[in-house]
Amino acid sequence: MKKKLFLATCCLAGAGILTAGDYFFKFAMTPYNKQPDSKEILGTDALFSQKNWFKKFPKEDWLIKTPNGLKLFASYLDHHTAKSVILLHGFMADGDSMAGFAKLFYDLGYKVLLPDARAHGKSQGNYIGYGWVEKADILQWINEIIARIGQSSKIVVMGQSMGGATAMMVSGMKLPVQVKAFIEDCGYSNVKEEVLYQAANLVNLKPAAGKCLVSLVSEINRIKNGFFLGQASCVQQLKKNTRPFLFIHGGKDHFVPTKMVYQNYAATTAPKKLWIAPLAGHAMSLPMYYTEYQRQVDAFLAKYVD
Repeated sequence: MKKKLFLATCCLAGAGILTAGDYFFKFAMTPYNKQPDSKEILGTDALFSQKNWFKKFPKEDWLIKTPNGLKLFASYLDHHTAKSVILLHGFMADGDSMAGFAKLFYDLGYKVLLPDARAHGKSQGNYIGYGWVEKADILQWINEIIARIGQSSKIVVMGQSMGGATAMMVSGMKLPVQVKAFIEDCGYSNVKEEVLYQAANLVNLKPAAGKCLVSLVSEINRIKNGFFLGQASCVQQLKKNTRPFLFIHGGKDHFVPTKMVYQNYAATTAPKKLWIAPLAGHAMSLPMYYTEYQRQVDAFLAKYVD
């Protein structure tokens, strides 16, 4: 009787862990039950003028298809220049959420491409790859710019949060010579480490329980999404990077902890610069320090792109 009770208890516990793992996978790795940010522009928004400019600016719709048939969409803002920037948005946002960055780079003399990452915005996809899967998509967008605009293109890849991590992951790939530099803002160092951090911070899981759950999510992700979470490492990709890189992070970031930017910065031996926006929380460096942010970006790009 005791043996049967023990086995039943183990089965129930196992079923509970699997259920929790499946739910956390959906929560972390899919658009499941999530609402996109509102696109209403409020007068109190620190980037109101930039976002209003972006809303009115004429845009082209671009489309690519991935090797497995997904349709991915982007908005394109033309400019009389050979320089282009690809702006990569964060988790559960879309290209339009990078409106403030679009204005900044346009003012610096860049054409602007704003892709919707797979499973975000208008782009197709069931799973979020946190930059690891999306890095191949960005290489397609790079080649699309070259094909449409010409071999003389000078391309910068810039991203914020998940987009920043994507930029770092792209930097370790074999890339066309037209890619001149990278900028990342508040990206994490490794997907597994970030998910572990969020499990402890947002879900209040104790370390042992968090590691167990995240390991299960990682296994589910490998089956459904093609990779273990620990594989998706910005640090490892940055070790292969050879292009100039500007790292930006908020000094008060408690969503992607500020310590991660130092790990990322140390990982690359390419020309690099680090700027910490002292009082900024997660993804708040641009609205809080717009003038200085633009100055930092301009000085970096003038050195390596212009």
